[in-house]
Amino acid sequence: MDQNNKQDRLIRGIAMGGKVRAFAVRTTQLVEELRRRHDTYPTATAAFGRTLTAAAMMGAMLKGEEKLTVQVKGDGPIGQIIADANAKGEVRGYVKNPHVHLPSNSQGKLDVRGVVGTEGFIHVTKDLGLKEPYRGSVPLISGELGEDFTYYFAVSEQTPSAVGLGVLVDVDNSVIVAGGFIIQLLPGLSDSEIDSIENAVGQLPPVTALLDQGLELDEMLRWIVPDVQVLEEMDIVFSCNCSRERVERTLISLGKKELEELRDEGKETEVVCDFCNEPYLFTPEELDELIAQTEK
Repeated sequence: MDQNNKQDRLIRGIAMGGKVRAFAVRTTQLVEELRRRHDTYPTATAAFGRTLTAAAMMGAMLKGEEKLTVQVKGDGPIGQIIADANAKGEVRGYVKNPHVHLPSNSQGKLDVRGVVGTEGFIHVTKDLGLKEPYRGSVPLISGELGEDFTYYFAVSEQTPSAVGLGVLVDVDNSVIVAGGFIIQLLPGLSDSEIDSIENAVGQLPPVTALLDQGLELDEMLRWIVPDVQVLEEMDIVFSCNCSRERVERTLISLGKKELEELRDEGKETEVVCDFCNEPYLFTPEELDELIAQTEK
């Protein structure tokens, strides 16, 4: 089966008697959809796709209506990368500068570190339905993102983890495969068990190589933890909750004066959603109706 046509899926499991938590995900269609919507160039696609993949797995760690936002803000030319995800497998995102591409790095791979930068932060904001959202931040340590998210889990969530992320881009800029894994070490593991996991992760071929060969998600996890038991599977999908009504509310919130200035330009006003790049057009007459609502 063509890897591009496989439905994006995520699995969650446990291993080593419940002392290891494991996630694996295929995000090929998600990353391709957002590449197309935002017209990202290959190196930007790789950085964006790795962030979306990490966010999808972090979303799967949530429950019910909980959701999170991942923000990668480095000093590289891509600027900021934003990814939203929730517990239902819905993901969306955008990058500040989609038209970024660099020559391959010394390993002949897309230079993700070069576009992200090595100075900056990963910020994670979780809406857990409480009065205040949870916020965690760590500095970037490599810009390759897999290592940076590994560092985030260790420092911000005090959970030693191994994070693998990959995006393979074709010559026509489309996404061949994208996906990743997160292995989390829970209390109770012996030193020898930890060593065996670290050795397995160190010897693991790139995520993209495994997915491109047609490996299933559970097979990828078994490279690292052979006794993994899959507890849950879910579809991963692109989903944006923008709508004309939401855009209207945003315009109304600008206030009467600013709306009158837009109307007086005498042409259609276009508002584009950051996340999905869908345009919403408003005629001067429609802006008049919104102005009237500011006076209520």
